[in-house]
Amino acid sequence: MGKYEILYQDAFPIIKYQLAQGERLKAESDAMVAMSDTVDVTGGVEGGVLSGLARMFAGEKFFFQYLCASRGPGEALLAHALPGGIVDVELDGSYGLRVQKDGFLAATEGVEVKTQMQNLFQGIFSQEGFFVLNVGGRGTVFLSSYGAIHAINLKAGEEYVVDNGHLVAWADYMQYKIEKASNGWISSFMSGERLVCRFKGPGIVLIQTRNPNGMKGFISKLGFLMKT
Repeated sequence: MGKYEILYQDAFPIIKYQLAQGERLKAESDAMVAMSDTVDVTGGVEGGVLSGLARMFAGEKFFFQYLCASRGPGEALLAHALPGGIVDVELDGSYGLRVQKDGFLAATEGVEVKTQMQNLFQGIFSQEGFFVLNVGGRGTVFLSSYGAIHAINLKAGEEYVVDNGHLVAWADYMQYKIEKASNGWISSFMSGERLVCRFKGPGIVLIQTRNPNGMKGFISKLGFLMKT
């Protein structure tokens, strides 16, 4: 596997990945920023049309892009659209990650990206909808966020509550449920939190320090004020 660095973590990070000859990365369809002339970029649908459609339902793009150092070693620079962090996670095949929409950026060969349907209650009330990405296998996966990424490590039996809009990824073996932030719906609405995820350890939960839905709401209000 090639060497890589995540540069400019304090503001607008970018992955600088050194590809060995014949090595291939897969990434979101618009992730490539620049690359050596020894690297070829192609597009494709992993797992067929149905898998591509399921990815769209999960909030991701239909196509992947593949970067392959076909004519010798090369370099690829990858980034994501939102102003936020990038974190690398090494998977050894013993567990996978469930990733919220827009959280997957890129992965090395050996990492599989599939969609998984949540149960009815989770699908209706979670910010991720009925589908989430399930990332597994062996290799390195790069996750992106809105704001910085913060890791919460839970011990066995320990519980932690996370606002739905701040989730990035969590270990696929973890127990979690969606519930009201407060005891009643009115209190939850007035608090501004509404629905949250309650996770139970052991395991790791990755959260983002900013909520993209909050930014969308701010932009909508700003647009309305500009029209009036």
